[in-house]
Amino acid sequence: MKQLLILAALCVLASCSIPSEKTYFLALGDSYTIGESVAAQERWPEQLVADLKTRGLVMDSLQIIAQTGWTTDELILGVLESPVLPKYDLVTVMVGVNNQFRGRSLDNFRKELSILLEKSIEYAGDDRQKVFVISIPDWGVTPFAGQRDKAKIASEIDAFNAEIIKLCATLQLKYIDVTEISRQAADDNTLIASDGLHPSGEMYTKWVEKIAPIIFQALND
Repeated sequence: MKQLLILAALCVLASCSIPSEKTYFLALGDSYTIGESVAAQERWPEQLVADLKTRGLVMDSLQIIAQTGWTTDELILGVLESPVLPKYDLVTVMVGVNNQFRGRSLDNFRKELSILLEKSIEYAGDDRQKVFVISIPDWGVTPFAGQRDKAKIASEIDAFNAEIIKLCATLQLKYIDVTEISRQAADDNTLIASDGLHPSGEMYTKWVEKIAPIIFQALND
């Protein structure tokens, strides 16, 4: 104790501060999280780190476990096969669009997402305040959807998101809706990446403007 007091006093005299422990952010997901068709710094997890820093919340390390095309079961395998830390200060989960795209059932999605969320809570050191679940965007508004039934896609996306909302309520996790923001792309092609399907950096910025304040407040409560 005496040594800590001496160290603190010396730091004050030298106008320095005692180093704090590093903070770690784990982002789990699919193409939206890995930022398909945009530069690395435009991915929403990268933009989130930058935004939180301006608010005074520094994430020293970002680890992304995500791959384009992954469904919930593939993300589970990806997580289990990846080296992870014993504990993270922030965990985000964004998955399900490929379950919808491939015609997977809601029941299957619910069971596999439950596994992912329980694992995410574990990675957050059993602190549910540090786990955030992001909604599934609506890809039906993109040029890629072409002549597909956009209303059907929107309805199915809403149904999958409803399952996420129910699970979040059960597990006491924070749910963040970016689906309505994603639908703005129907009238603004700058929100779509060059591949005609995935969000552009501008769209991810809009997401982060919604996500960052919620995460900042929750982690500072």
